[in-house]
Amino acid sequence: MSFRDRRTPDLTGDLQWRRGEGLRDPENARFTVPRFGHGSRVPGWDESVDLTKDPAVIPDPATTPVPDDLRREIEAAMAKYPDRRSAAMPALHAAQAVHGWCSPTAIEQVACVMRLTPAYLTSVASFYDMYKLTPKPSNDVFVCTNISCSLLGADEFHAAMLAAADGEDVNVASFECLGACDIAPMASVNGEYVGPLTTDDAERIVEDLRAGRPVLPEKQIRYRRSVDPDVQAEGREFAPAADAPRADTAGVTRLEAQTDRPGEEGAPAEIPPQTRDDA
Repeated sequence: MSFRDRRTPDLTGDLQWRRGEGLRDPENARFTVPRFGHGSRVPGWDESVDLTKDPAVIPDPATTPVPDDLRREIEAAMAKYPDRRSAAMPALHAAQAVHGWCSPTAIEQVACVMRLTPAYLTSVASFYDMYKLTPKPSNDVFVCTNISCSLLGADEFHAAMLAAADGEDVNVASFECLGACDIAPMASVNGEYVGPLTTDDAERIVEDLRAGRPVLPEKQIRYRRSVDPDVQAEGREFAPAADAPRADTAGVTRLEAQTDRPGEEGAPAEIPPQTRDDA
């Protein structure tokens, strides 16, 4: 029997295929791995290169308009690295935030600013799961389904999240690991880590996103000062303050980022020797 003969048949109806998930096979009581028709779990392997197209070239700035804010963000990312290509990932994230997905226009704009070919950036965007090459909802909920979260109910929460997001402007997907086992089961909501989660939180996440409110502020990891549940339950100081500063994904506040981040407008990454305490 060949590899292709062993693949899971096309799934329809209630057993709709979802990327990154296995589906229970009730008849054989085993865990099956859904696959595309070409035999792989990963899409795109059957998409051949169009050899009739002209070779990709670096877009001409004179004929490629780029939003000013996007250009500045890409240039700031490039300034952080000795090789500008190292900024490809943050640049693609910035373009996806503007356009909603890594559309051909978005990739062309990044290529124009970075002086790279669209093909180079497409190879990066098509490799990583969090870049989308097709239109998607504007909100992303990634549910960690790795071992710690799964043992504590992540699969049930994922199912509840899918049901709550049905018909909403919310993209829900399972994620292999988000590295926050101490708040399992957890999820990333537009980059915000929240947990521990229950199935009841799914509806509230959708409601918060719909209303434009911070999502589950009392469960955001940025405000979690202790992993000891007894300490957290007793202390009022562990709740988010009304004027709490908002940190970026690296844990640096906007004010700190003005001095602690290298770049065109930032200070050097290291503190000058004359200002150090041990100088």
